[in-house]
Amino acid sequence: MILIPSFNSGPNLMRTVKAACAAWAPVWVIVDGSTDRSAAMLQQLAATESNLRVVVRRRNQGKGAAVLLGLTQALAAGFTHALTMDSDGQHPADRIPEFMQASCNAPDAMVLGRPVFDANAPRLRVKGRKISNWWVNLETLWWGVDDSLFGFRVYPIAPLVAIMLRSPWMRRFDFDAEAVVRLCWSGIPTINLPAPVRYFGPAEGGVSHFNYWRDNALLCWMHLRLMCGCIARLPLLLWRRGRRA
Repeated sequence: MILIPSFNSGPNLMRTVKAACAAWAPVWVIVDGSTDRSAAMLQQLAATESNLRVVVRRRNQGKGAAVLLGLTQALAAGFTHALTMDSDGQHPADRIPEFMQASCNAPDAMVLGRPVFDANAPRLRVKGRKISNWWVNLETLWWGVDDSLFGFRVYPIAPLVAIMLRSPWMRRFDFDAEAVVRLCWSGIPTINLPAPVRYFGPAEGGVSHFNYWRDNALLCWMHLRLMCGCIARLPLLLWRRGRRA
């Protein structure tokens, strides 16, 4: 299944959802307290698109919380794996079948997108993510994560839901990186596949909720927690790394 969390995603939302529906079924969209009337538009689309399900939250609670809601309901419905993608058009819907096939071939693994940036990608964002990627690789003892922040990926649902229900964190912007680290700690293998990412300017309908100071502070706090967790788990992580080698 495809899981798309959405919060005031702008005019590219409908195009993204239609492209996802054309590539795979079913597609679930979690509208996380949006105030841009997108919920009504999506519900109208769902009335004619049988493979689309729209779940609406009254207030915004964060990307991770929206994903957890979708995953919990998907698990109850009998789904075992979910591909998550952003709602703003940055992620390539045409790569969904490739990622799903990789997941079918290795169902115990998570399939992580490795972003291929175009010339329009903000240099500060591209360089900044390298810092987070370095920390994630340290926290997982280089388990095999090419990119920690790219949200186009396939998760095995059950282990991720179990991890998230045990954690008070992983509910907002920092979800993507922490989910990968904690799944690696659980011994989940990684598969990395390249995927193009496109940044849209305001004239192209691009919408960004990234706040440089707030979200970087959130990432710093996340990496501090994860480093403490890594140190506490170090004997187990070293043992797993040795077995893998």
